[in-house]
Amino acid sequence: MAVAVSEQPVNQALATSGNPIFPGWYADPEGIVLDDEYWIYPTFSAPYDEQLFMDAFSSKDLVTWTKHPKVLSKENISWLRRALWAPAIVQANDKYYIFFGANDIQSNEEPGGIGVAVADNPAGPFKDALGKPLIDKFVNGAQPIDQFVFKDDDGQYYMYYGGWGHCNMVKLAPDLLSIVPFDDGTMYKEVTPENYTEGPFMLKRDGKYYFMWSEGAWVGPDYCVAYAIADSPFGPFERVGKILQRDAAVGTGVGHHSVVKGGGEDEWYIIYHRHPLGETDGNGRVTCIDRMYFNEEGKIEPVRMTYEGVAASPLTNK
Repeated sequence: MAVAVSEQPVNQALATSGNPIFPGWYADPEGIVLDDEYWIYPTFSAPYDEQLFMDAFSSKDLVTWTKHPKVLSKENISWLRRALWAPAIVQANDKYYIFFGANDIQSNEEPGGIGVAVADNPAGPFKDALGKPLIDKFVNGAQPIDQFVFKDDDGQYYMYYGGWGHCNMVKLAPDLLSIVPFDDGTMYKEVTPENYTEGPFMLKRDGKYYFMWSEGAWVGPDYCVAYAIADSPFGPFERVGKILQRDAAVGTGVGHHSVVKGGGEDEWYIIYHRHPLGETDGNGRVTCIDRMYFNEEGKIEPVRMTYEGVAASPLTNK
């Protein structure tokens, strides 16, 4: 009952979602389908010391969204000091897991890194599962932020993460609360592609692994998204090119995205943040959605950013 009372509907009775798809400064959106409903979990885009909670948004059709305030907050993370970033969401073991970055650590001497919180409901409240970070050190030069959890077809979960121009992958235990060795005994594998900055994302389509990431500085106008295609979740990830970048007529600073599958066959949507035209505050970022298409060769077509957003796509079309 408490969850239902806190829900706040937005964007009702619209023909398309519009961009941004909900009001407020939000970035790093993680889109996912949970229980036949679309969900987006973004970073609250504000000065670092104010980033002490995360909201979530749900929709039946990508057009009408409901806000779920503070699904994760400082009250349930004892070691969080600031900079709660970039949630990654997993439904497993009859629970919901949020992996998050916290504290923006600059060295191995500082407390913080990547943590994991668990809830019985996608609207939370999510509570820290470990009482400490899951990953709290720089490995292979990768700052422990910007985690994305990918489930392969064999049921194995991998986490890709990293800032400061380096990306690692780790293998998660079945309970998702620890990392375990790869078959060769190593715990971390660096998989950094060309021009990588941060924000990794992985999807699998027609047997191919599409690894995606953000390039450039997040506060700058040239932030963008590029991708690679591989035959294995381990790569090698050879850069194909950019698919999402600034448009002088629409927005700048475009990146840190995710991708969701819609209700139709081979129907894909890219969810991302951008700076509105004329916005000078680096934290002035909004969450947007547009269609993403694959061509006949299996490559991703450049995404056309819009103000209109997308039309309704109920998941019941599947």
